[in-house]
Amino acid sequence: MTLDKSWTKITNKIDPTFIKGAMDFADRGKTYVDSDGRIHCPCRKCVNARRHVPSVVSTHIIHNGFSPSYNVWIYHGEHLPGYETDETNEFEESENGSNDGVHELLDDAFPQSVETESKNSMDNPHQRNNPNVDKLFVDMEKPLYPGCEEFSVLGFLLELMNVKVTCKMTNVSMDMILNLFSRAFKDANLPKNHYEAKKYLRTLGLGYESIHACKHDCALFWKENAELQNCPVCSTSRYEENSKGKKKPVKVLRYFPITSRLKRLYASRHTAREMSWHGRHRTKEDGVLRHPADGKAWKHFDAMFPEFANDPRNVRLGLASDGFNPFGAMSLSYSMWPVVLIPYNMPPWKSMVDASFLLTLLIPGKNSPGNKIDVFLRPLVDELKLLWDEGVETYDCDSKQRFNMRAALLWTINDFPAYGYLSGWKTSGYKACPICNEDSSSVRIRDGISYVGHRRFLEPNDSWRNARDFNGKRESRDAPKHVDGDDCLRQLESLTIHDQGKKHSHDGKKRKLDAPSTNWSKKSIFFELPYWHKLLIRHNIDVMHVEKNVCENVLGTLLNIEGKTRDNEKARLDLQDWNIRKELHLVHKNGRWFKPHALYVLTREERKQFCNLLKSVRFPNGYAGNLAKNVIAEQGKVYGLKSHDCHVLIQRIIPIAIRPFMTKKIRDALVELSHFFKKLTEGTLYVTELEAMQKKIVVILCKLERIFPPSFFTVMVHLCVHLPEEAILGGPVQSRWMYPIERFLGHLKRFVRNRAKPEGSIAEGYVVKEAITFCSHYLRGVESKLDKRERTNDKNSSDDQSIMLDVFRVNGRGIGKKEVRILPSDLMKKAIWFIINNCQEAQPYLEEHLQLLKNKHPGSSDFSEMQRSTFPAWFATR
Repeated sequence: MTLDKSWTKITNKIDPTFIKGAMDFADRGKTYVDSDGRIHCPCRKCVNARRHVPSVVSTHIIHNGFSPSYNVWIYHGEHLPGYETDETNEFEESENGSNDGVHELLDDAFPQSVETESKNSMDNPHQRNNPNVDKLFVDMEKPLYPGCEEFSVLGFLLELMNVKVTCKMTNVSMDMILNLFSRAFKDANLPKNHYEAKKYLRTLGLGYESIHACKHDCALFWKENAELQNCPVCSTSRYEENSKGKKKPVKVLRYFPITSRLKRLYASRHTAREMSWHGRHRTKEDGVLRHPADGKAWKHFDAMFPEFANDPRNVRLGLASDGFNPFGAMSLSYSMWPVVLIPYNMPPWKSMVDASFLLTLLIPGKNSPGNKIDVFLRPLVDELKLLWDEGVETYDCDSKQRFNMRAALLWTINDFPAYGYLSGWKTSGYKACPICNEDSSSVRIRDGISYVGHRRFLEPNDSWRNARDFNGKRESRDAPKHVDGDDCLRQLESLTIHDQGKKHSHDGKKRKLDAPSTNWSKKSIFFELPYWHKLLIRHNIDVMHVEKNVCENVLGTLLNIEGKTRDNEKARLDLQDWNIRKELHLVHKNGRWFKPHALYVLTREERKQFCNLLKSVRFPNGYAGNLAKNVIAEQGKVYGLKSHDCHVLIQRIIPIAIRPFMTKKIRDALVELSHFFKKLTEGTLYVTELEAMQKKIVVILCKLERIFPPSFFTVMVHLCVHLPEEAILGGPVQSRWMYPIERFLGHLKRFVRNRAKPEGSIAEGYVVKEAITFCSHYLRGVESKLDKRERTNDKNSSDDQSIMLDVFRVNGRGIGKKEVRILPSDLMKKAIWFIINNCQEAQPYLEEHLQLLKNKHPGSSDFSEMQRSTFPAWFATR
């Protein structure tokens, strides 16, 4: 039966056809509800990323509109063209749904047909001729205890381990629970403790390899070095003796091979279709960026390598890495570096969640690998080269066919210091900007280096180029020229490589710089990938950290926070050195030096008002953290802000909070900066808008140069000028920033149960979590990491039939104690108008009243205020 979707294109939300279509859609969706009675919501805000009950879905569609990119209703019963239509719906459950899910799990994990088994050595070693696998199939049919019809042994253990992972239970608690069950149910077929349960389910996991490394990060004891006892570079011993006199490796790299993990994505019926989403199901619209595949860099890659691009099942990957302390906020200094791969084949709401991330390397601490990170990347790069050059034979569960899967690394995602480690470009000093490259604009000031000079990005005939109130000089330079991968390789030809490891670099002697001096510190290992130098964007500037640093500079200067302000005495001396803004120069009076008050710094009383505003702000549930705990209003201080706090502050709070205190010149510049970040971080970007933003950010930075001292312009502030261009190349920042990666690292930190061996704890915890996440696809009617309940249980009034008006049929609850208030008459009128104007049932009356006003006042053109004042009284008589 052909579905009528014409109503989804109607832009008038009060059109009866649109409203009827939304209601019919919700009624049809009741057939596809999950265990909680919810369906995916395809409104413009939820975009199928959230689930609600059908009545709420219809309300969302009517208020927000229908997502224009949702053309094939795959989440609501429609099947994609060319695919079988007799598949079991993911929300439908049979009478024995749990056991059916376990059957599907084992069929996907261990295919029986030899046609689905790959001949490649990197394939999953767990095949059906393995005794451990055979035991899983036996336990799938064996009841948990004699006479049990609800659970099999395998099904019960999967659900129990799912509870452990979802609820973050400790190993000790699992031991106690299993011990209790064993005593309560004598005939139950249960493992004795958590260790046995984990060992039993390890067959469903994919495991990892332990590779010994040199103490000084010189080399890995791997492949040709596997049998060596001493480092081939620095001759340091591979082992050290423990307290019992036994040898143990000094440093161990954990490597999680990616080939078997990518093959599993295609082996599962729940993820195989998603792995070709970017090529087959993505809405393609010229000039609109919703996914990295819409970006210029992805399209350029397709044009350069058409054979790779012809099969959408070939995998596009992003690589993210960052150091973190596995011990939390302890004084112990420790830096561990996970390396994570992101499969971009999936839709954005699937690829950028931790369930889809592939942990591939766990680089041990306690010190950061720095530029020697390439040593640890060797196994991954070798596997990526194999996946590019040869590929691997893979079974696609979606098409029921085998194909040769290849993979390519598109770019890296990391903070700015890690940018330098992975790229080889020094991200400090006078040439810290990797985009400007050798033509960076920076100048020495009294407190470091200032990255001013953004007038060079203006048009050649712009009047600001001749103004002297920026730095006391005219600007005649052109914008830096674009540097591509081939240019980088030419620059690296003159670089002398010093491969001596950390042992020799920390011997107390400074290494003499090569002549001529270069800002490259090494040739990145990624240049070994045949396609790497052809990419338009190899390393992403992380918008999350840029936004955080810009916010800290702005907030620290506005509030004059000690240690954070960019307006100190040295900054005033910089102005004096440049002979600009003489009203801000230090003043000598009565034998003392005074710093005149600047208009961009709040007074003590203004700081208190600003902080009180921050403390009083209330956000919707889940929108932001509690900013009040980071504010000391009496002292006018803000401290301990996280990245997302800064994200909310600079985009939402600062533009409003500064209005009473700042001059129009300062206020306009900061509001424009806020609007820039707000537009940049939208989920849907438009190339024409980004091109305009590229010009606008140059003007904004030039305005800020006329307001703030040179010390304000750190390299992170300067990087703003390159962000729109990178968005055009790479697509929306949501697929290229560190927020989801930082959350993933937080999950890894919770796996540390043995603080003496944090890397081992994380590796063991991750493989269990990985296996349970895979199994969660097949557990029906069970809450899991893939289908979690709402964070708060708001009262659901959507199905309350006593509530007649749609405007009141919403999910939510009040905050704090109930209080009865009598509103002033003017505020009461505004509240009445707001409710009526947003009530769907009142729309026909509003149209009727508007027509009456037009007939009564034919000469008028603006009826909005007239209707606002007269409609409530007229409506009361109806």
